[in-house]
Amino acid sequence: MDIQKIQADLAQFAAERDWDKFHSPKNLTMALAGEAGELVALFQWMSEDESANIPANSHKHARIREEMADVFIYLAQLAYVLDVDIEQTVNDKIADNVKRYPIELSKGNALKYTERNDI
Repeated sequence: MDIQKIQADLAQFAAERDWDKFHSPKNLTMALAGEAGELVALFQWMSEDESANIPANSHKHARIREEMADVFIYLAQLAYVLDVDIEQTVNDKIADNVKRYPIELSKGNALKYTERNDI
């Protein structure tokens, strides 16, 4: 995936429609939260088994894919506007999580690193 190309395409799309003036960090963050909420709503009231079997339901799967794309698009636009190298930032976060959640202390439990007794 070429995130910079996606960001450039999104920037061009917005510029052609004179939408740049609406793409402040605040507005993009609010739009991102709204789209994340729409994604969450698709899972609301599902059982664990139903959520795990989403790919078998083509209509629901398609709607979830659309909302996931919307979430990603707004996140990519926010990163672009704030001049955040999102790929590097994600890689940095993964490296931090490897340190925060060593296998021997984290395997099989969902405790946040700040809730463990070893800290």
